Amino acid sequence: VQLVESGGGLVQPGGSLRLSCAVSGFTFIEAIMTWHRQAPGKAREWVATVAPGGATFYTDSVKGRFTASRDNDNGAAYLEMNSLKPEDTAVYYCQEAGTSTWGQGTQVTVSS
Repeated sequence: VQLVESGGGLVQPGGSLRLSCAVSGFTFIEAIMTWHRQAPGKAREWVATVAPGGATFYTDSVKGRFTASRDNDNGAAYLEMNSLKPEDTAVYYCQEAGTSTWGQGTQVTVSS
């Protein structure tokens, strides 16, 4: 199982980023994909879930700003992040729900 996150960077408050998660080693079309983040000095927290059929779920702090999606044909998951705030600064990870494998993460920094 391999997960590779990309798309992070430095963005000003109010800006946008689109994170990608490329996966291999499991049947993506059947997988519930999740996004998590870990800010400096804090525990890793769940951010969003996208189910195999496309249903999405979000933690309250990102509702209305973040959109999770997936491309089953290409084995990829995405997290579109808009109206970014400094408190969104973290390393972002994707994961197949119910497993213990993590990718290397991608750093998102929101700062002016």
